Amino acid sequence: MTEPLHPIFLPHGTEDAAPIWFVTSESWLAIRERLAPHERAFADSAGFKPDAGNHLLLPGAGGSLSGALFAIEKPGKAGANAFLPGKLATILPAGRWRFAAQPHDARLAALAIALGLYRFTRYRKSEARDIKLVLPEGVDGAELTRAIEAVFLVRDLVNTPSNDCGPAEIEAAARAVADRFGAKFHSIVGGDLLKENFPLVHAVGRASSREPRLIEFTWGEESHPRVALVGKGVCFDTGGLDIKTSAGMLLMKKDMGGAANALGLAQMIMAAKLRVRLHVVIAAVENSISGDSFRPGDVLKSRKGDTVEIGNTDAEGRLILADALSLADESAPELVVDFATLTGAARVALGPDLPAAFTDDEALAETLARFSASEADPSWRMPLWQPYRAMLDSKIADFNNVGTAPLAGAIVAALFLARFVERAKLWLHLDLFAWNPSAKPGRPEGGEAQTIRALMALLTDRYR
Repeated sequence: MTEPLHPIFLPHGTEDAAPIWFVTSESWLAIRERLAPHERAFADSAGFKPDAGNHLLLPGAGGSLSGALFAIEKPGKAGANAFLPGKLATILPAGRWRFAAQPHDARLAALAIALGLYRFTRYRKSEARDIKLVLPEGVDGAELTRAIEAVFLVRDLVNTPSNDCGPAEIEAAARAVADRFGAKFHSIVGGDLLKENFPLVHAVGRASSREPRLIEFTWGEESHPRVALVGKGVCFDTGGLDIKTSAGMLLMKKDMGGAANALGLAQMIMAAKLRVRLHVVIAAVENSISGDSFRPGDVLKSRKGDTVEIGNTDAEGRLILADALSLADESAPELVVDFATLTGAARVALGPDLPAAFTDDEALAETLARFSASEADPSWRMPLWQPYRAMLDSKIADFNNVGTAPLAGAIVAALFLARFVERAKLWLHLDLFAWNPSAKPGRPEGGEAQTIRALMALLTDRYR
């Protein structure tokens, strides 16, 4: 049975769609000759220049539009933006459109336009542009649909404010994804976290009136390679008793972005029916403040059995991930990937668009870099510099949850997490922002999916 296309797309070969002419400084003169005489005259009169990002809507008969010109970068230009066609999502009027001249990557161009049409409308109406795009020849519409649905899921979750997206709502979202594909779902809530040996998840979340929880589901044949996805689901982070400033809290609704991205990738994997045994683990908490808050100087025991001295309660994400990673690691999976909005240090180093990737496996790092480039879904490898493990030394516990100096924060956090992954063959840690501070082509301002399209390409290649 043919998989349905996303409503944005029309089947290839659909007639009566207006042409989009992608032009470069090199191709413009040839494409100009293909236009109707009145269109050429209008482009000349309007002073159209084929500089990347420029556009022009072409007039047709009776006041209608006959097409659009859109300029892209020269082929092979260093730093070219494959998502630049996503700008069309904010330019084109409602209607049916097709690619008349091919962009550099028709698949990514179609995806970027579709992703650029996203609107978060839960609390305020926003009229979406009724743009339909004829699927370019040779592009897998089912694959694009899976990616769009996953990205929209992530964006919706991250954009939802914390009053409507607490641990229980994260559980409901995870359950909905699991139920859609018949996955086996399980959650452990509140005091049961101590009974089931998730003491760090409980300690971080116990101060909130909204009970913490460990959420997991499994899917796929037992005989298939085991892949675990772990997500940080801090639904709001006050910083705990080491309280954040008011400015530091403004975007803390997005501190569950790791959990959202784990769910987005899980949905793609199951929708594509990859031959893997999937295990998704999400620790969902609110790091709040009350008489029951965990304190600086406390020593807590982890699921693995190690003791952790609390140097800072605002480094809570790594604590809940420690228990979640321990659970994922117990089944000795072939691959563990964790997603977390973990450190400001990663953002200082790499900015909001570039997640930091940590792994000690050279082949995995190389493969991720290759698919990050081909999918226009970037990440950048950072070192697991082992000498920095000493920064986590504690005089009274096995180790501290923060470094002894405010240096190399993203690396030190990754080294902390590495202590809880022992049996897995491969481990990848992604320290991401999950947010667009400003709108870019195909990427509206607000919550964002990061790395999951690249990882889906990697997993498809590995477990096709």
